[in-house]
Amino acid sequence: MSIATAPTPARSSLPGTRSDLVVVGAGIVGLAHAVEAVRRGLSVTIVERDLRPVGASVRNFGHCCVTAQRGELLDLARRSRTGWLDAAAEAGLWAPEAGALVVARSATELAVLEELRDERGTDAVRMRTRDEVADALGRSADGRDDLVGGAVLPADLRVNPREAAPKLAAWLAAQSGVQIAWGTNVVGVESGTVHTSRGPVHGDQILLCVGHDLDRLRPAEAEAHGIQRCRLSMARIVAPAGFRGDAAVLTATSMLRYDGFTAMPSAAALREEVSGHSAELLDIGANVMFTRLPDGTVLVGDSHAYDTTEIPFQDEATNRLLLREAARVLGVDPAGVRVTERWQGVYASSERGPLLVRDLAPGVRAVTVTSGIGMTLSFGLAAATFDGALRTTV
Repeated sequence: MSIATAPTPARSSLPGTRSDLVVVGAGIVGLAHAVEAVRRGLSVTIVERDLRPVGASVRNFGHCCVTAQRGELLDLARRSRTGWLDAAAEAGLWAPEAGALVVARSATELAVLEELRDERGTDAVRMRTRDEVADALGRSADGRDDLVGGAVLPADLRVNPREAAPKLAAWLAAQSGVQIAWGTNVVGVESGTVHTSRGPVHGDQILLCVGHDLDRLRPAEAEAHGIQRCRLSMARIVAPAGFRGDAAVLTATSMLRYDGFTAMPSAAALREEVSGHSAELLDIGANVMFTRLPDGTVLVGDSHAYDTTEIPFQDEATNRLLLREAARVLGVDPAGVRVTERWQGVYASSERGPLLVRDLAPGVRAVTVTSGIGMTLSFGLAAATFDGALRTTV
């Protein structure tokens, strides 16, 4: 099922509807909470302003980045992994347990991976030789000199971001006691009631899962948490010959962005090293990584720029830089990379922490991932919400 053909259920019965739970937002965090509610026997109404999922949940890599998390986020990511696999079985999602391949092109990069292996164990971080990494990338035998080695993180999952949210929404719409109001704008929320452009919707519990758009509904809470919009440069390319793996592929810049890596003793030396030879990547906040879709095309990205209101324009120099670096990892000529799509990703971000979980009124809670790991944490957050285990943000 493509985004364009996502279902749009009838809305005639919406005004005055009462459910055990009302979820505002049909992104992956909202849908995961709805799925968890259904599993627990609750009736659910989902209210979504667009006619199908078009936000952060469909614009990313489809990488459930488990192992690179740390502390509480690692626990949530591990629980989310189980939720994703269960949802994949229920809703017919493509979700291979393909892991992630982290490519090392210097001794310092390899040291970070070895330190993570020493901390997490050889089952969680499986070191790979230069030739094993080259084979996984489909690189030829005479083009491997820039590789040192790497590691496989087998706990990581892949989903197709173009289909995951639409298919989950379709599965939910087919369940007894669930309705989804697409194309319905929320104009206000209070205990027991969500006020929409189509009339009131009532619920014993209400969850606001609207990501960076929390500032549209509750600006004071968004400002208190310092929520900004992170703007990303993304592209889809024709897969180079030989590259057929389903694992997400991460690089040194990825190791500079995830807490699991940055906590390692060699992380500071890695940042200095990357700054010395590729300062331009740090200037654009690069996370050079790529993932292959089931149709064989490859998602490539990404850069990071932050503002309260994102600008709509993409910088072509940034796009070329990301594609050049991805081509180098794949061992192909950047000039031969064929781009089929470009788009701007966006997600909520805050320097004050990766989660906003705040009770706004009795029975009304906002749940927003203020980092680029919403896909990763979604089902873990949902389970923790219903277990009462999710700490609120102060």
